[in-house]
Order: sequence, then structure tokens, then C-alpha cells
Amino acid sequence: MRNRCIITVSDHRGTRQYYLTALAKRLLAALLTILFMVFFGGFFSIYLLVDKVSNANDQIDELTLQHEKIRHENTMLTQEKTLLATAVADKSQGLDILGEELNHIESLIGLKPSPDQPIHERIDTASQTVLEKRMMLDSIPSGYPVESRVVTSGFGSRIHPVHGGKSFHGGVDLRSSRGAPVYAAADGVVEWGARHQESGLGKMVLLIHNFGFTTTYGHLDEIKVTAGEFVKKGDVIGLVGSTGVSTAPHLHYEVRYLKRRINPRPFMNWSMEEYDRVFEKVDNIQWQSIAEAVRRNISMPQRQWAYKELALSEMSH
Repeated sequence: MRNRCIITVSDHRGTRQYYLTALAKRLLAALLTILFMVFFGGFFSIYLLVDKVSNANDQIDELTLQHEKIRHENTMLTQEKTLLATAVADKSQGLDILGEELNHIESLIGLKPSPDQPIHERIDTASQTVLEKRMMLDSIPSGYPVESRVVTSGFGSRIHPVHGGKSFHGGVDLRSSRGAPVYAAADGVVEWGARHQESGLGKMVLLIHNFGFTTTYGHLDEIKVTAGEFVKKGDVIGLVGSTGVSTAPHLHYEVRYLKRRINPRPFMNWSMEEYDRVFEKVDNIQWQSIAEAVRRNISMPQRQWAYKELALSEMSH
């Protein structure tokens, strides 16, 4: 009996007994164990799946909230972009109107001749006397303000050598040694001869010339003139330096006409030998009107005196 197991089953039909051997008992225990493990494993798997589904639902809710937030931000950015585009369009229209008004004003005051206007209609250089040409060269900036003719930075857009980034360069930089003399580019009056903090040009000289021209000389090491002083073309007005926002000794040189910066290079290359050069390169100035003003302002005694000076100068050469 020790190797058998008795199972008694009772129902309405009576009582029945089943005898199981030890092997059958082991098989039954194994089957029950397998069934328990399958049930427990299934329950545990279902629990894990339910937990994953719950986490997925939480993530879906979070993503839904983020999506709504992004959609709202996108809507706000779209509205802001529309407002900015409208503002830019309004500004562009305003600039176009301002440009048209400026062109009209320039035409009225004679700053803007037609670009197709030929050189001989702008100024009749053949009718100018040597004296008139000399007066033009003395009254209007011409020639290099230093002995050196090496331009290290030209007029226009450039990468700033100190601050970096793109910026507009309103003049030219001329390489020169510290202490080299700086010459006045034309006859004029000193409007400024001191350190200029706001421009970054350090020690600076500003000269006012005839016919609306001015010249600026920056980064000077020493200033040789004072405000209100009259200087003649070729006078030493300062010494080359590196004051202000500068990385090495050089001269920053500007030419302006009626407060507007213009490229100094054509004026630096302007001479008696290359007299027509500036008229060919700079076409936003009424040169003929200036030439006529020079002719009217030269009286007969002045002509006679000037011709003697020219004659003596040519004999000395």
C-alpha cells in the first residue's frame, strides 16, 4: 500500500476509488507543478504587459501634451513671422520711398548726374587753364597724405581687424611707420585736432576744404595743428601712430563730400599728370559747376601772380 495512492470520488451514483502507483503519483505532481508554473508565468506576463501598456499610455498622454504645446508654439511663431514679414515689407516700402526722395533731392542739388552722362559733359577739362587745374588740385583733396602708397584696407565692406565681424570701412588704411609725417591733402581749415573717443580713431585731425569737401586723418601719434588753424596743401598736420582702436601704426584716411563718405582712392591718384582720373571714377559730384566756380574766383591779379609762381616753380625743377 506504501507504493500506491488511493483517490476516492463520491457522487450521486456512489463512491468510487482509484489507485495510483508511485510513478503515477509523481507524474501527477509534475503535471500539477507544470500547470502551476504555466498559470503563474501567464499571470506574471499579463501583469508585465499591463504595466507596459500603462506606461505606454502615460507616454502617449505626455507626447500628446508636448504635441499640443509644440502646435501652440508653432501657431504663435507663424503669427509672429507674419507680423515680422508685414513689418519688413512696410520698412522696405518706406526705404524705397526714402530712396526715391533722396534721389530726387540729390538731383535737385546737383549731386547725382546721369550715369550715362559722358565725361566731357561733366567737365570740359580741355578748356581749363593750368592755373585752374592747379587751383582745383589745391582746393580739393588730391594725392597721398603720407609717403607710403601701400593700402592695407580699402574702402567698403570688410572684416574688422579688432572686433571681428563684417563692417563698413569709411576710408582707406595706409601702411606707414610710426612718426612718419602726415600731409594735408588740400588747403583747408582745421575743424578738429584732438583725440576722438567715439569713432575709435584715437588722435584725429579733421580738415574742411572748399566746395563741401572734408578729410579725416586718424590713429595719429602726434597732432601738429589746432582747431581753427588754416593749413595749405602739403603742410604737416600730424605724425603716423596707432592710437584708438588699432593693431599697428598706420593712417586711416577719409574723404567726404557734403558729409557723405566717398572712396578716397581716386582722389589719392589724382594729379596734374592724371587729371581726368577723378572725374572718370567719381560721378556723383557736379565737377563742371566746381570748375566754373574756380574760374570765376580767379581774378586777373591772382592769375598774373599765380602764373609767375608756376613759371618760377617750373624753372626750379
